[in-house]
Amino acid sequence: MTTRSLTMLFFFFFFFLLLAIASCQSSSSAPAQDATCNATEFIRSQCRVTRYADLCVSSLSGTAVAARQSPVRLTCAAASITLARLLALRKHVSALRRAAGKKAAALQDCVVELGDAVNQVNRTVKELSGLDQSLQRTPEMAWRVSNAQTWMSAALTDEGTCSDGFEDVGGGGSVGADVRRRVEKSYHEGIMDNEIREKKQSCYADIER
Repeated sequence: MTTRSLTMLFFFFFFFLLLAIASCQSSSSAPAQDATCNATEFIRSQCRVTRYADLCVSSLSGTAVAARQSPVRLTCAAASITLARLLALRKHVSALRRAAGKKAAALQDCVVELGDAVNQVNRTVKELSGLDQSLQRTPEMAWRVSNAQTWMSAALTDEGTCSDGFEDVGGGGSVGADVRRRVEKSYHEGIMDNEIREKKQSCYADIER
């Protein structure tokens, strides 16, 4: 079974939010938001179409005020959350490297893979930090969103490789089980990936016309 990471939930929220930024319907043509709509309601509206809407809301509600009802800011916040969780996971795995034998080798490989994932997400955060809502439906927006998805997908692959390494050494005992549990915690959200990608592709086709 393909493994998924502790941060998988945020990857999928992130992809969903990229879709919101690169929406086929520009903000200028969308209905104006109700003046009474508060920050939390904005988060709910962004999470409503996801399969795990309640989990989405609870995970991103802390960013509501900072996002100020902007999909661009919310996407940057989601990327930053992903980065923070990756850094915490890499730190945890690094602390376990005292294990001996094959487990030690798998842990070392995992640290390397997680380091690569951190670099990819760092690139994503930097790419998105310069985004402005005025770029919506422009080639530059499409290019930046495409870059962000490519790098986030690469980070996800790195994390999967980390977890797969313990399967190659027979599970790695309690140490391997601990890491795999953290890496696979959000596997059940994996089906969201293809759904989001399919929706995003139609939007890009419209943007690039």
